[in-house]
Amino acid sequence: MRAVIVYESSYGNTGQVAAAIADGVRQAEPDAEVRCLPVAEAGTVGDVDLLVVGGPTHMRGMSTRLSRTLAAKAGASEYGSGLRSWLRTLPDGGPGARAAAFDTRAEAKHAGAAADGIAARLTKHHWDLAAEPAGFLVEDTGGPLCAGETDRARAWGARLARR
Repeated sequence: MRAVIVYESSYGNTGQVAAAIADGVRQAEPDAEVRCLPVAEAGTVGDVDLLVVGGPTHMRGMSTRLSRTLAAKAGASEYGSGLRSWLRTLPDGGPGARAAAFDTRAEAKHAGAAADGIAARLTKHHWDLAAEPAGFLVEDTGGPLCAGETDRARAWGARLARR
């Protein structure tokens, strides 16, 4: 199995979730080739069995250039390319191309979900969703992740690998 996890992260929380998902895939499939890459380093996704894409929820959805600029001004430790432009260049998935979407978000009634927008873009490019979009909770904008979320992300990654 070849799996690629691509993520955008502002404060490091989404990167932690991506790493935990990668660990889960490796635990479920010890012989898997797993790459976990920030979107700025992702480039073109080659022939993969599983593509997992995630980002932070900004203003109830996927980040924008404006929301990334505002995050940087607020002290975001990781600032750079966004998923929107990367997803525009994503090649169409072939037969059996599986993908999944995740995000990090605050636990608030109207926080929104970047994962829904990511999933919509993946399906637009003919990737079959291997799971419903997943959201992982942060205590506050800058983090940390809520208790148990890293373990939940690892378990989700393992489930994705087994499907």
